Amino acid sequence: MRTKNKHNSGNGKYRNHKHLPLNTIKAATNGNSEAMNAVEQHFGGYIAKLSLRPMRDEYGNERYAVDERIRRELEAKLAAAVMRFKVS
Repeated sequence: MRTKNKHNSGNGKYRNHKHLPLNTIKAATNGNSEAMNAVEQHFGGYIAKLSLRPMRDEYGNERYAVDERIRRELEAKLAAAVMRFKVS
């Protein structure tokens, strides 16, 4: 029996996600700022989703908004991880 790979770009919820080109990843690990911007843009939506926090407006209504401190912290961690990443 075959098992489905949930990370396969042809199956399930990952079907519409595009991968970063290897050239871009290699350039980002070498410090290329344009490539790093492409990596940050690629993961921007995911980082924003992770940064959502419930907040209250002036009327006491709860809504979700991006916590900018958390977003910046996650972006910094992404940049550090990219610089440590080894591409062979």
